[in-house]
Amino acid sequence: MNNNIIHCMKEDYIEYLRDESRTIGRAESISFPKNEEEIIGIVKDMYSKEIPITIQGARTGLAAGAVPRKGHVLNLSKLNNILGMRVDSEDNYYVTLQPGTILSQFKEKIKLRKFDTTKWDFKSKRVFNDFCKKEEMFFSPDPTETSATIGGMVSCNASGARSYMYGPTRKYIEKLKLVLSNGDTLTVERGKNFANGRKLELKTDEGMNIEFKLPKYFMPNSKNASGYFVEDNMDAVDLFIGADGTLGIITEIEVRLLKLPEIIWGVSCFFENESAAIKFVEEIRSNQKDIASIEFFDKNALDILKKQKEINPGFERLPDVDEKMKSVIYLEIHTEEEKEALIDLKKIAKIMNDSQGSSKNTWVAKNDVGLNRLIFFRHAVPESVNMLIDERKKENSKITKLGTDMSVPDEHLEKVIKMYKKDIIKEKLESATWGHIGDNHLHVNILPRDNKDYDKGLNLYEKWAKKVTELGGAVSAEHGVGKLKSKYLKVMYGQNHIDEMIDIKSKLDPKLLLSPGNLFEVGKRSE
Repeated sequence: MNNNIIHCMKEDYIEYLRDESRTIGRAESISFPKNEEEIIGIVKDMYSKEIPITIQGARTGLAAGAVPRKGHVLNLSKLNNILGMRVDSEDNYYVTLQPGTILSQFKEKIKLRKFDTTKWDFKSKRVFNDFCKKEEMFFSPDPTETSATIGGMVSCNASGARSYMYGPTRKYIEKLKLVLSNGDTLTVERGKNFANGRKLELKTDEGMNIEFKLPKYFMPNSKNASGYFVEDNMDAVDLFIGADGTLGIITEIEVRLLKLPEIIWGVSCFFENESAAIKFVEEIRSNQKDIASIEFFDKNALDILKKQKEINPGFERLPDVDEKMKSVIYLEIHTEEEKEALIDLKKIAKIMNDSQGSSKNTWVAKNDVGLNRLIFFRHAVPESVNMLIDERKKENSKITKLGTDMSVPDEHLEKVIKMYKKDIIKEKLESATWGHIGDNHLHVNILPRDNKDYDKGLNLYEKWAKKVTELGGAVSAEHGVGKLKSKYLKVMYGQNHIDEMIDIKSKLDPKLLLSPGNLFEVGKRSE
């Protein structure tokens, strides 16, 4: 093993002990491998010494999945090459890339059709030449943090606003190659290997068979990124998507692209009361087929954004919001013809008026400039909240926001929102709520002013996790479980099913070295 690859965890690398969850960990060493061969060498070295490995990408996660507890940090940010392209018989295009590829950079390369094909094989180059002559395409998963890596998105089954129409990352992953904890490699390709009921058999690239039983739990009927994906006769590739780095180290990913719609328009609809906004969402879901995003912002979020606009020059271009407005619903229309989009706008206007929305305050964006302005508004809300919390942390370093990531089935949307509001008012907490209301998936952000508020928020989070589980929902809908939500995963599935997940991990990671603390505590098993 080349010792130049592994570095002691000195002051120069302190930033790699944290991620966007604001959690700080510890580790003894770190590496930045440039290829799969280096990863295998590092992993074999750590395996022989039984040193735990925490896998990192861009560290944009909110669940502390990339925060180490001890041992070695394996940062994959230098594995960021696009490796090739293929097309199938139905004219679907696929791109193979490394896990450290940054989402925003990948999207830009697709848009500009600008890939470095120098090291591609002849077949990939020929496909790329054909790709350049086709209509514009895109990679649909769109988490708010566009500096996320594709590997990180696979690890937590990320989604974003447009998942209402297009679904999460899982739907667009065709093939994965992973390095297991002992240094062997495993390739899983969609459509090639299926479970037999709840039994799955895998074969490593070196020829070793690995057999295990899948957990007996059933996935919730809502947007979900909580624990291992399992179902009868499942495709093997799905087990590794959303596994939070606990089963293997992803080194190659093949993703599927979609044709970009000809028309993409944005509409922000304002309401003077929240109940009207919820009624509007329910009507839109029942009557509109061309809607890619349905996003929600409550009055508290709008107020925080207004305050940031007053003091932050970077937010000057944000449009003003009428003080009377209590909530906003952002819609995005995706369709192929302008006449269809105009029909959609008329339908939206009627539903909005019937739901007591404010047509006077509606914003419509029909071009890239306007659309980017509305998207900037959407992204500025969480950024403003983070700025507020950062200021509070200067006075009390223990303070951090508590952001929920839960979802429920359609029929429980209004019930769960009422629960959130009632409990926050009762506990006299400050909060701001926004998120993917089309998927019944809201981020309720509790904003502690002191340690007492923080403890109250933690208690509410656990209470909500229990209630959401009772309603058939998920404790994590898109950010993954990481370390911060492991106790809520136990609430959702129970310790017996957690033990079943640990059994899978022990088959693929016998010494339990990969991403310790993510999803579950390995030492805590039921008798």
